[in-house]
Amino acid sequence: MVSVANTLAQKMQALRLEADDNAAKYEEVKGKVKTLEQENLAKEQEITSLTHRNQLLEGEVEKLEGQLADAKKTVAEGAQSGQQSESLQRRLQVLEEEAEQADKTLKETTEKLRQTDVKSGHYERKVQALEQSRDEWEAKYEDMAKKHAELQKELNELEQSMGNI
Repeated sequence: MVSVANTLAQKMQALRLEADDNAAKYEEVKGKVKTLEQENLAKEQEITSLTHRNQLLEGEVEKLEGQLADAKKTVAEGAQSGQQSESLQRRLQVLEEEAEQADKTLKETTEKLRQTDVKSGHYERKVQALEQSRDEWEAKYEDMAKKHAELQKELNELEQSMGNI
């Protein structure tokens, strides 16, 4: 009888240790999920910011292209003097350079947006995997708690039956 009680006590201790270990792992996974969710939110905010900036740059490109077209039209008409024509040529060149720079910036921003979107997708998949892992740990923890309660009940019954002897 004593060895059965010792065996049950050892099993109870092992189950307690395993339950404590599982609880610690659960907390660690829960913390990782929270961190990844925060990173995901930051990436989504960055995407929103880059999308807005992209829209602004597209508007700027359209504006500059309109100015460039106007300048080209004015230069083509040639009704102005040589000095004005030279000034317009310089303005045209400046506008072309600005349009090229705006286009380059737009392409860079679009690429950053694409990369951020890819990263965001990656983080979302990571969060889903960690949430699934967390759910599995929760299920294991609940199973261990049930086993612990059953063993505690058996131990109490054994103690009671030993006490009646």
